[in-house]
Amino acid sequence: MKTVVPARSAWSSVIPEGGTLTITDLHGNQAVDFLVYDAHDTAVRYSAPDTIQAQGGIFLTTGSVLMSNEHTPLMTVTADDVGRHDTVGGACSKESNTLRYGHHTWSQHACVDNFLAEGAKYGLGKRDLVSNINWYMNVPVEQDGTLGIVDGISAPGLSLTLCADRDVLVLVSNCPQINNPCNGFDPTPVEMTIGADA
Repeated sequence: MKTVVPARSAWSSVIPEGGTLTITDLHGNQAVDFLVYDAHDTAVRYSAPDTIQAQGGIFLTTGSVLMSNEHTPLMTVTADDVGRHDTVGGACSKESNTLRYGHHTWSQHACVDNFLAEGAKYGLGKRDLVSNINWYMNVPVEQDGTLGIVDGISAPGLSLTLCADRDVLVLVSNCPQINNPCNGFDPTPVEMTIGADA
């Protein structure tokens, strides 16, 4: 089942254990903010610290296991055309936009808005939002620990595939950010493809 998620929009789905989700960057250089929860107990959810600790690095690619706050696997990256995805950059919000880019950005739509609107369909609220993954976002880390948000390393048509290690609920924000290069300053659509058991 394929779904094109418009620029700046949210998307969600339950992926059954063994099922796959392929995310395709249709036009290139489009960040896709991503959260994942146990579909039967949303108190069990993606944990950036557990994931980073388990794999010994901050970037995700083929073979990376998305770990929960109980240090159990939620999804595994089984294919990746890009080779590196961000776990530390976080989701844009009205508040962070204002701090980074000025008060005139306050009214701009942001990923936190998307996550809250989409999560509400499943009874999730602000307290259920945790540090997220940014597929396709390029966030280099300098020797002194400084983070940057720079031009992406993706290209039109590149994709990544995840396999569900249990029944999971996935929330996506097709990032609306226009103040930094994470979307090439021009957000574009992405495609979600749900597959049968891997």
